[in-house]
Amino acid sequence: MRPLGDIRVLSVTVYLAGPFLSMTLARFGAEVIKVEMPGTGDPVRSSGPFSGPKGISADRQTDEDLSIRFLKRSEGVKSVTLNLKHPEGRQMFLDLARQSDVVIENLSPGTMTRLGLGYDDIARVNPTIVYCSIAGYGQSGPYKDMPAHDHQIQAMSGIMDMNGHADGPPTRVGVFIGDLVTPLYAAYSILGALRHKERTGQGQYLDASMIDTLVSMMLMEPMEYVLHDSLPVRSGNNARSNVTGLYRLQDGDIIITVGGNPRWTQLCKAVGADSLLDDLRYATAGDRETRVSELRTEIQTRLGDMTCASAIALLEKADIPVARVRTLPEVLADKHFRDRGTLKPMLRQGSDEAVELGLLAGFPVLFSGGPLPKLEGGAALGHHNTDVYGRLLGLAESTLSDLKGRGVI
Repeated sequence: MRPLGDIRVLSVTVYLAGPFLSMTLARFGAEVIKVEMPGTGDPVRSSGPFSGPKGISADRQTDEDLSIRFLKRSEGVKSVTLNLKHPEGRQMFLDLARQSDVVIENLSPGTMTRLGLGYDDIARVNPTIVYCSIAGYGQSGPYKDMPAHDHQIQAMSGIMDMNGHADGPPTRVGVFIGDLVTPLYAAYSILGALRHKERTGQGQYLDASMIDTLVSMMLMEPMEYVLHDSLPVRSGNNARSNVTGLYRLQDGDIIITVGGNPRWTQLCKAVGADSLLDDLRYATAGDRETRVSELRTEIQTRLGDMTCASAIALLEKADIPVARVRTLPEVLADKHFRDRGTLKPMLRQGSDEAVELGLLAGFPVLFSGGPLPKLEGGAALGHHNTDVYGRLLGLAESTLSDLKGRGVI
């Protein structure tokens, strides 16, 4: 099944946020053409470790070696080289855009406009184009020109100040949440814009901001600020208002969720703490919130001598949501994710041979209408020059050779 099989995307993207958007659209069957600078391409291409004919290495050993970081964020995406600073390169991009449905870019704000390839430039040759820009702070506002990587965005958004333990410093979320969630917002915004274009024939410009994305994810925290007239308190692995959180057992950690009076009653009975139910100091949710630390100690005392397996069996029987905190190797080895396609072998372009050390995250939604297309692995720089420029622009091999010699492609 290829829901976007009739959609062509031009991608001028680097590092993570833009390439992740490119890969997401390719997973839906869109033809995604990544435009890269001749000779260097996406800077991530030079970031090790590398995979090639001689195996895995920290440094590139052969011309065929590809960055594993690059492979992980370029599945199904075609690579062409094009010097957008060259007048002929700019014109070739406009010619490609004329035959495309979507343009995406995540260069520094204003870069594409300065190249003469901003939204207005593209819309003049293709009024129906959907053009999406991703930037740390967006294309407007006082912060728009500030350098922005995921660390800075997490810091500026307030996410870091809410993450971590109460007696510790602010802590960033371990995964690149701004770089990964923003492209998802961008992807479904592009789908909405394509649907609008289908109905009206009108294209439009989409301005996606990493910091706006993270701020939009704060649903409860502003309410807590108003209710408590104080800043949200970092609570580590635990909930601020009840005994939900992490408990250390003999052979590992578990995390439980206890919200509302019924679950509190079930938990107390399950761990033999019925006396807490008769104690008027803990009668209401508000009472328990003011004494949450001592209650957590009570629950920890009753669970601490148990193994994870026995505690999980006990709590599941009492209908308490519970899970063991697993290590990354345990997750990667879990057959559940292989069966569902959540994790799959990472491939190189034109090869069915899996890259050593390479597991790639698959698409996490399964469609009853059939599987999403199986995609080729990440491409070598300029691998699709002949196909794309020949098929879409009608350029012969001799012309491409001349363009390459003059640094246009």
